[in-house]
Formats: sequence, C-alpha cells, structure tokens
Amino acid sequence: MSITKAHLADSIHNQLGLPQNKSVQSLESILEIIKKTLENGEDVMISRFWKFYVKEKRKRRGRNPATGEDLMLGSRRVVGFKCSGKLREWMNRGGKS
Repeated sequence: MSITKAHLADSIHNQLGLPQNKSVQSLESILEIIKKTLENGEDVMISRFWKFYVKEKRKRRGRNPATGEDLMLGSRRVVGFKCSGKLREWMNRGGKS
C-alpha cells in the first residue's frame, strides 16, 4: 500500500492532536519548502532518513520508439533520491530498533 498525503495528514492529526485542517496545512507547507528548495537546485537532506538531490542531465541522442526516428533530447534537471545508511540498516533488520 502506498502512503498518500491524506494518510500523512491523518497521521499528523492523530499523533500530534492538531485539527485536521492544520495537519493538512502543515504537511502542505513542508512539501512546498522541499519543492522550492529542489527548484532552486539545492539538496534536501533529513538526517538518518534520506536525501533528495538535483542532478543535471546533459542533452543526448534519443529515438522515437513509435517511428524509430533519431532526435536530440534537451538537457534537463531530475530529482534523485538516496536512502541513508541508518534507514537502510533499519529496513534490513525488518524495522526493529
């Protein structure tokens, strides 16, 4: 099962006792901060959990799979994800402390 923003907002509501609308606003604010930081080309790192980083992709040659036509794909930025070593260890232990 995937966790959605609604699930996260419900968890915030249940664990912190915030009103539901404040929980949603808090989550939206956090996600907006992460989005703006990545948009500015900066990394987002949550210690002992994960790191999102922006990677520059250079232009490259590609092919249209429908027609087989060669084309040039432009340069672009993509978001990468790296799991922390601590989180990886925890997951491999089955989530046990």
